[in-house]
Amino acid sequence: MRARLLDRGFIYGSAVVLAIWALVPFYLIATSALTPQTNISDYPKPLFPTSISVATMQLFLESSGIIPATLNSLIVALITVLIGLALGAPAAYALARFRFRGREAYRATLLVTRMFPIAILAIPLAAICVRLGLYDSLISVSLVHAAMALPFVILILAGVFGALSHEIEEAAETFGCSRWGAFIRVALPPAAPGLAAAAIFAFVISWNEVFAASILTVRTRTLPAQVLASLATSPLTLKLLAGFFMVLPAVVFILLIRRYVRLAWGPR
Repeated sequence: MRARLLDRGFIYGSAVVLAIWALVPFYLIATSALTPQTNISDYPKPLFPTSISVATMQLFLESSGIIPATLNSLIVALITVLIGLALGAPAAYALARFRFRGREAYRATLLVTRMFPIAILAIPLAAICVRLGLYDSLISVSLVHAAMALPFVILILAGVFGALSHEIEEAAETFGCSRWGAFIRVALPPAAPGLAAAAIFAFVISWNEVFAASILTVRTRTLPAQVLASLATSPLTLKLLAGFFMVLPAVVFILLIRRYVRLAWGPR
């Protein structure tokens, strides 16, 4: 009993430490972003802000290109999620259910693709997009982000499908359901938590990516690319507020998707 309590205390204590490690920077950025510009350099900073101002937030939102860049980032991230799930779920299902030659090599190849930094691929990608007429468009950025997210989506969902029993799918096929129908109607619903986790990974990867978006766009920039372009000439308060705005949508998306994960898993 004592060993079990110690193990549980270690697990919960580790979870608390990790949560604090992740939340403290976000809290500091958020409070600093809402601090009046005259008090931004005060030190030591109070744990709870004594005065809050939205003037800097209004100035940031009224800055040239911020609102369109935010909408572009949301569009690109959602397209990345859709492409990632549409292509990744069938590939992961095939990887988990079928036995074929080169299966392990294919799994290893998915990991190898993440070894190439996007900086090496930037110039070839830009040349390809120019030839296809996709340069400076959201489609090109979405395709690149989807390619970056697909390995994670496939590996996550392959583990999810591999953990699910295939007997119900075989029973559905026995009663006349096609293989594709069994995948859609029988395999996908129990895999909803894994789909939600893969969607979170794809969204965060797309939302935070800046290098490809900066190379492939000039006028239709995403929010990270727009912030990077104006970073050198912006005051400290706008930099902090830009960091807050770059984190906030991803947190909101995770909270919304987490709701569906909890519904799929059921009450605990």
